[in-house]
Amino acid sequence: MPPWKRALRGQFGAAVETLQRAIEACPETLWGQRDAKPEYWRVAYHTLFFLDLYMRDSPEGFAPPPPFTLDEGDPDAPDPPQPYSKRDLQQYLRRLRVQARESIDSLSDDRAAERCGFHWVEGSVLELYLYNLRHVQHHAAQLNLLLRQNVGSAPKWVRRADDSDAT
Repeated sequence: MPPWKRALRGQFGAAVETLQRAIEACPETLWGQRDAKPEYWRVAYHTLFFLDLYMRDSPEGFAPPPPFTLDEGDPDAPDPPQPYSKRDLQQYLRRLRVQARESIDSLSDDRAAERCGFHWVEGSVLELYLYNLRHVQHHAAQLNLLLRQNVGSAPKWVRRADDSDAT
């Protein structure tokens, strides 16, 4: 495995692990708190939705798995009547972890250099991976801050995913 791919896999995996730990650490009382701004579950779902989307070649034809909808990509869509469950989001995350690992493992030098299919990223496929990693880490940190503010603790920093479990 080339060094750039090993580094991408280890750091992408660390971001996903950070998100997973933040989801696992959230107590049910905070998870479903509808008057919180932002809502914890909503930030977690937003992160997973875009993690999934950005692992695609383009937004065309994208649909998250049931019970999730495309509403997260529509700023005018109403909120779901109830929060998505922690269990549903954990299952989605597990699926995305495998998908990310396989996607990075199959990424060739030529494919990494191609222009990505998201006009707002304006870069290569490799840059889209980095953009996606930064988005996941940004919201994982936001969730950890919410945990510190509401329960007084948050999961520890994940330095790097090890090779056996990267992404």
